[in-house]
Amino acid sequence: MTLQLRVPRFSSSLNPEPVSALRIGIAGLGTVGSGVLRLLDQQRALLALRAGRPIEIVAVSARTRAKQRDFNLSSITWCDDPVSLASNPEVDVVVELIGGEDGPARLLVEKALHNGKSVVTANKALLARHGTALALLAEAKQVTLAYEASVCGGIPIVKGLREGLAANCISELHGILNGTCNYILTQMRDTGRGFDEVLSEAQALGYAESDPSFDIDGIDTAHKLAILTSLAFGSEVDLASVHIEGIRHIGALDIAYADELGYAIKLLGISRRLDDGIEQRVHPCMVPKYAAIAAADGVYNAIVAQGNFVEKVNFVGRGAGSGPTASAVVADLIDIARGCRVPTFGVPATELLKARPSPIEHRFGAYYLRLMVVDRPGVIADVAAVLRDQQVSLESVLQRLRAPGDNVPVVLTTHETHEARMTAAVEQIGALEAVVEAPRVIRIEQF
Repeated sequence: MTLQLRVPRFSSSLNPEPVSALRIGIAGLGTVGSGVLRLLDQQRALLALRAGRPIEIVAVSARTRAKQRDFNLSSITWCDDPVSLASNPEVDVVVELIGGEDGPARLLVEKALHNGKSVVTANKALLARHGTALALLAEAKQVTLAYEASVCGGIPIVKGLREGLAANCISELHGILNGTCNYILTQMRDTGRGFDEVLSEAQALGYAESDPSFDIDGIDTAHKLAILTSLAFGSEVDLASVHIEGIRHIGALDIAYADELGYAIKLLGISRRLDDGIEQRVHPCMVPKYAAIAAADGVYNAIVAQGNFVEKVNFVGRGAGSGPTASAVVADLIDIARGCRVPTFGVPATELLKARPSPIEHRFGAYYLRLMVVDRPGVIADVAAVLRDQQVSLESVLQRLRAPGDNVPVVLTTHETHEARMTAAVEQIGALEAVVEAPRVIRIEQF
């Protein structure tokens, strides 16, 4: 069915005079951009009521004008150059849905803000790299830089942290910020299949890109975590200080042993305010099955924030897709239409702190360690001796298979210890003659 985008008319019973529409220009008509067009068309009366004025699309730009689309653009100005939207006098707000940390997306956003136009973006990479500078520019020009759609799709986590929890000091947040990885880990647990097989299925279903590196290597999660950290702690966006690991090394054996030990494996973004600075890390974690974060499966995202007055607050929902992400984009447009303007990252951009990063080596916690070893006497004693020398205390040892002379898996869990000690121990254990594969290490988080 073809959608006809109509210009809505709106007047309030309290103010019988027609009010001017908020005129927007959209750059990018892919999955999210198309969703925004559909939402604005289908919900136009409700949106006008909630915004206090109509929201009208007056200009669009996309890579290919001739592409067949489900909506009629005949009454809307087409711009071959997306950056021209920033200078179009008919456009009040630019919606940037191109993507990419530089190139046309960055040029468009910077020029729009410089020209005194508010911007709504779903571009997490752009904000993770240039968020502080863009916030300074937006606030200097007294316009809005809105980005609810950049983190976790339809979950209102930006407004939740910036406005809903504004009365709290946030000490910690952790979350599943990438639906692709969560889907893969969930399927591995539920079906017992290996990583490569499940990844191929996720690609076939459209949950993973043909080049999945951005997701499975933790980069997407790191971008989102850097943004949330700035919001939570009032600090400059600092992607360079995020420790990043992905999920390629997680095997079906690890999933099965985690389940036996009472844990679920999740790729998490974790941010904490510590005595020595702000910790930001992305990596697979074993979390207790009873933890709130463990219940989010499939393509769902989940974030837990710890405030000093509210204690723990959970946010759960779909983190991507046309509908959820379009919902976030339009929620920002409604705020702009209402005249709501708040500091981009919760405090004035000039007051954002340049926080000292707390390195991963300072982590203190428990660990899961899986080894593939030659089944012969003395192997466990050799491993235990290395751990003892590094002052790492064992909590449990699992060896389910016996095959004298052959290779068998051995799983160990430790009590809390320092990351630096565990790293040194794993390096020495990996060099033992009886250890035939690189040790697999997963951090255990007791949320």
